[in-house]
Amino acid sequence: MSASARPQPVETPGAVQSADRPRVPAGAADSGFARAPQRTSTLSFGLEVTPYDVLAKAMDRSAGAPRIDDNDIRLNFDGPHTFERWIDAIGSARRFVHFENYVVRDDRTGRAFRDILVAKAEQGVEVRVLYDWVGCWATPARYWKPFREKGVQVRAFNRPALRDPFGVLQRDHRKLVCVDGEVAFVGGFCIGDEWAGTEDRAPWRDTGAELRGPAALAAARAFGRLWDEIGDPVPAELLDGVVPEAAGQTPVWVIEGRPWRARVYRVTQLAAASVRRRLWITDPYFIAPRPVAEALAAAARDGVDVRILVPAHNNWPLVGSLARGGYRDLLKAGVRLFEWQGPMIHAKTAVADGVWSRIGSSNLNAASLLGNWEIDIGVLDRKLARQLEGLFLADLASSIEIVLPSGRHGRAARPPAREPEQRPIEPPERLLERLEHWRQSPDRGGWRISDLVRAGSTLGDAIAGRRLLEREARTVLGTTAGILIGLALLSAFFPRTVAWTFAAILGWLGVTAGARAWAEARRARSGPASEETAQPDIRPPPTSAARPQPRKSNP
Repeated sequence: MSASARPQPVETPGAVQSADRPRVPAGAADSGFARAPQRTSTLSFGLEVTPYDVLAKAMDRSAGAPRIDDNDIRLNFDGPHTFERWIDAIGSARRFVHFENYVVRDDRTGRAFRDILVAKAEQGVEVRVLYDWVGCWATPARYWKPFREKGVQVRAFNRPALRDPFGVLQRDHRKLVCVDGEVAFVGGFCIGDEWAGTEDRAPWRDTGAELRGPAALAAARAFGRLWDEIGDPVPAELLDGVVPEAAGQTPVWVIEGRPWRARVYRVTQLAAASVRRRLWITDPYFIAPRPVAEALAAAARDGVDVRILVPAHNNWPLVGSLARGGYRDLLKAGVRLFEWQGPMIHAKTAVADGVWSRIGSSNLNAASLLGNWEIDIGVLDRKLARQLEGLFLADLASSIEIVLPSGRHGRAARPPAREPEQRPIEPPERLLERLEHWRQSPDRGGWRISDLVRAGSTLGDAIAGRRLLEREARTVLGTTAGILIGLALLSAFFPRTVAWTFAAILGWLGVTAGARAWAEARRARSGPASEETAQPDIRPPPTSAARPQPRKSNP
């Protein structure tokens, strides 16, 4: 894909920013996310508040973080250009660089980042690198050796250990670069030639954001909190000495995903419940938990233009059938689903009503929303939202829409300006034909935890008789049934082997759980422990342009 062929953001029509509201994008008439001071609601506590006050507070609580004002946000969507921005920022570092990523390859791109990080460490800049052990399992040990030789602090997150068998299910899925507490980068970009492209292969399509202002310091503190959990902490004076300066007028929520906090999960549900006109989502591994899928379906049934863009070439056919098992209910509700036909789209974004956006590392599946460490930003800015909507429409031009077998849309669908090609949800080829097509495809992938979740959901629905199973769900059910029958036959022919294996696994889990309970009890007796990770403590003082304060009503 040449530079000219890559999608370019385009402006979408919308209201013009009102001159008397410089801090919050306008649009009260068309969005629940924008300020509406002319309308008030009286709560039982006797306070008059605007819809914006209610939504802003709800966003604070859902994101688990306060709104941070005075930021400048720049959209990144081209891999080579994005990596140039990262390297330029690292090269300008004076005090520290914090570098965190799920995947770091030992290839041309990975070595370029290693070279600049090592060079900064040689100049006396504090450099910390945090990578996920599972994400980097194929990266050889020799890749990390130059880091340690030059004084870079390198840590692997959650190495497999006998004492913690469940740790492998919780991964550091963040993609974060922090420089001096003044600039930070978040998004979906990992470190590898897949994202940078090569002479004969186009780069993956991804999206990220560059943050400048107080939110960049909040992102640096987020890195420090996870770094502190697996070793010696980041020196307090390193961040305490940074005084955040205003870089713009954009409000931002820095959303730190932690296991079982479900912050992006709650933010997505809030967006689906509050949106009025349109909600457009791009997600590479979209297997949403049922409450999230129901929230999106409810919005579509209420007349909201809900569109979801996923890749066409990230899974082998059986996994594609698993993912499609949840499409039918969404399509019937009026949600529109599109498959991008490029090499791979890896972006994780959402944009609501042309006002509010989310960009980050979180996928809309159970593993990412509930099990991983993630980092995303929520942004209230009309300009950024318009750019993101333009990028979404550009991606649709290279997509095929998935429709019900009749070719009809659901009740709430609205045709886009340029209608993409359509394909029925049930693929015309049989499974063996799709497997042969996958075998010859260079972009084939493998199983994921979210695929197993989808299989379990389909099996449960079938056993309970809650719904009729269409073709893609029957494929999931048939495959699952075959696996279960195979396990049953294995147990029947080799009962002793299966029993001893099962007993060993249960014993291992029991011993490790008991040892951890004893260790936690001992630590609790030794001193108070923090029950909740501290949230970003950056809350700039209110200004005259800040949101209106609630007023007490007359009795």
